[in-house]
Amino acid sequence: SDLHQMLATKSVENIQFLPFLTTDVNNLSWLGYGCLKQDWTLIIVNTLGAALQTLYILAYLYYSPAKLPVLLRSLLLLAVLAAGYGYFTLLIADPRTRLARLGLFCSVFTISMYLSPLADLAKIVQSRSTRCLSFPLTVTTFLASTSWTLYGLQLHDPYITV
Repeated sequence: SDLHQMLATKSVENIQFLPFLTTDVNNLSWLGYGCLKQDWTLIIVNTLGAALQTLYILAYLYYSPAKLPVLLRSLLLLAVLAAGYGYFTLLIADPRTRLARLGLFCSVFTISMYLSPLADLAKIVQSRSTRCLSFPLTVTTFLASTSWTLYGLQLHDPYITV
């Protein structure tokens, strides 16, 4: 819905940038985890997710009147991602340890993403209005997280389950 709004209004007004960026990093992290596990479900889903989030970021950048802050945030998060990649590939030689640490990182990052909308919950309670709440996003996030939990339980993978 955010991408549709950007394209329809040719504006990024009332659209937050940070969720696009953090979701892209989350997808790329889980993609790395999927590659280490050789889990094609994780690889395909997170490749598509990263591609879509990159599309959203590019659309946001295109329609944003202040491009420099958007570019700087994107570059900062890319630098963090590159540092994480270096850490997990260069400093952790044992594949099992690398998989466990990357899984923990992915889980913690995903949990932080699910917690971030709680700030909107405070606005909803204070204003007694759900205007700032995206109901379709809430429902799809619930269904996606439930699906990943069930998938993780099936694989007996605590990181995906969390």
